[in-house]
Amino acid sequence: MDTDSLQELIALAEELANAARSKARHYFRSGVAVSTKSDASPVTQADREIESELRSMIASRYPGHGVFGEEHGGSIEAGLSWVIDPIDGTKSFVCGVPLFGSLIALLNHGKPVLGVLEMPALGERWIGHSGRTTLNGTEARVSSCTSIGEARLFATSPDMFSGPDAEAFAALSHKVGMRRFGTDCYAYGLLASGHCDLVVEASLKTYDVMALVPVIENAGGVVTDWDGHPIDMDFSGRIVAASTPALHEQALALLKHAD
Repeated sequence: MDTDSLQELIALAEELANAARSKARHYFRSGVAVSTKSDASPVTQADREIESELRSMIASRYPGHGVFGEEHGGSIEAGLSWVIDPIDGTKSFVCGVPLFGSLIALLNHGKPVLGVLEMPALGERWIGHSGRTTLNGTEARVSSCTSIGEARLFATSPDMFSGPDAEAFAALSHKVGMRRFGTDCYAYGLLASGHCDLVVEASLKTYDVMALVPVIENAGGVVTDWDGHPIDMDFSGRIVAASTPALHEQALALLKHAD
């Protein structure tokens, strides 16, 4: 993928994020009806319309690209593919909490090379690619935290951990300097900008994380699953994102020891 092609793809990703922002703001705090999917998670008209619009925009520009989304499925192609989560944090969205986002990732042969974390209600957008992550156009960098005892740990909810995962998370979270919940995908933006140091979650899907990998890595951070493996389409659902390799290593050791 040459530089000109990448710039065109980045421009499209920005257009997709603009469309997601507009549609999400239209429905946010509007009393939109909520349905329950087969996995007991909530879904709204906004989720479905955003994904449909983004799919249409991609197909009109790059009909040969693969598209995989939370609401309408799809496929990952051998070349370039997009992974979309139209509203990450639907529970926050339907409760009027502005910490929901839209996640857009571009994969090259299955590897995420471009990630967009769009926060529609907040007007904040992180974009990661080519060794650089920006927040609204300004460079974002992770913190320099290397000590688990000083780390600021975030997770969306304690409810996402069960059984051995809950025990492992408890072992880790009792060692950190501070822990916070309720952020959905926003935690990863805060990590990329140096406002938190560690995000540990479980029970996630591929579309929940693909866009976040380039955002964190290009801001200088480290992202793997709990076993230290790279995030790919066989993602286990458990993620560790850290500001530094040293902090990441300590987190993995605590999770593994408890497991």
